[in-house]
Amino acid sequence: MKEYKYKINGTKFNVTVGDVVDNKVHVEVNGTPYDVELDKAPAPTVASLAKPKAPAAAPRTESGAKVISTPAPSTGAGSAVKSPLPGTIMSFNVSEGDTVKAGDTVCVLEAMKMENDIHTNVGGTVKKILVGVGDAILEGTDIMIIE
Repeated sequence: MKEYKYKINGTKFNVTVGDVVDNKVHVEVNGTPYDVELDKAPAPTVASLAKPKAPAAAPRTESGAKVISTPAPSTGAGSAVKSPLPGTIMSFNVSEGDTVKAGDTVCVLEAMKMENDIHTNVGGTVKKILVGVGDAILEGTDIMIIE
């Protein structure tokens, strides 16, 4: 049983509330008993809402390594193709050693259930691919280096 003290329009009320059983509860207001039937299940309490939820586990590769890549600083050699938005690498249209020209689509990035073609802004040779298919990447992550 829980006891509450209310003041409504200057009138004091002492309310005792029993346990809810099958949507029914015994309530006493200033000593007068009432059997109350609730329309639906009781709303969650403040205490139950305050409990933090456990965070979801980060996705991992078969080896157990995290697949989330973070933006890498540019090495200064070559030009980096950067992710314009966070998402997941779906496929690559080029391999290391391939020659590309400015505007070529080099990979496909899935973001918010949409596939986005990622283009290079420079021409040259793909020196290094820095992420893999299935990797979740952040905005600004270097995807590959073109020299």
